[in-house]
Amino acid sequence: MNNTRIDWCDSTWNPVTGCKGGCDYCYARSIANRFGGWTTGGVKTTQNFFSDPPVLDSPLLLERKSGKVVKAPYPFAFTPTFHRYRLEEPLKKRKGQNIFVGSMADLFGRWVPTKWIVEVLDICREAPQHNYLFLTKFPERYAELDHMALLPHEENFWYGATTTNVDQMEWAADSIGNLPKSCNTFLSIEPLVEDITCSIGWLSSMIQSSVPYFKWIIIGAMTGLGSESRQPCREWVEKIVEDAKNELSPFYPIPVFMKDNLRKVWGRDLIQEFPEKLEAQG
Repeated sequence: MNNTRIDWCDSTWNPVTGCKGGCDYCYARSIANRFGGWTTGGVKTTQNFFSDPPVLDSPLLLERKSGKVVKAPYPFAFTPTFHRYRLEEPLKKRKGQNIFVGSMADLFGRWVPTKWIVEVLDICREAPQHNYLFLTKFPERYAELDHMALLPHEENFWYGATTTNVDQMEWAADSIGNLPKSCNTFLSIEPLVEDITCSIGWLSSMIQSSVPYFKWIIIGAMTGLGSESRQPCREWVEKIVEDAKNELSPFYPIPVFMKDNLRKVWGRDLIQEFPEKLEAQG
């Protein structure tokens, strides 16, 4: 597990890395490609000479230009890889943390074998002192796993959906709505690159037709190359906050967390709220 600059969690844990999503704004892909590779026979490579998809029971090594040898964090760059040797990392941290699971992957992507996911969830259950936060663009897979009795319902598991446009928003609501009411669910709108609200009341109507509702909303701007021309308008953010704080909603109020990268859009007085269950460790 690693400390992180992601402002809505305490640490990140990546037993699986890599993704086949192909998002043009993906920060993880650029990091994995930049720092990817491992050393074999004195030569650096990103080739996979192991199983397909690759499963590593022990880390591969990378020799840096300085001559220092380290564990290769992304031996095959952004190829989806199961680092099984990382599974026990949460067990070594006794103090509870809010852990973002899979910051360098989409753990619930269609290309990820179910058995990988199950192994990760089983370890989470063995370290109940932590809160585990998951994010995916394939929220329907939560429901599929739940149908197979493989999805934990404990209160320290938080299942999130990442959305950037209206279609993804509707799909996330429908998929999340198929989960049991006992599950904690949240929404990450990042990067916000268009007005996804369409009209005031979008969230309220979506929530009322979807059980369980989103118990937390995270909003963020695009960062990195090309992001300057794709920054959100303040009005888009205001609409989201307005619906989250709508007193007429049966789920009022929904905590909203604005990431630090929204300061240029919103100003210094960012709203950075946590759900009560995450506050103690947030």
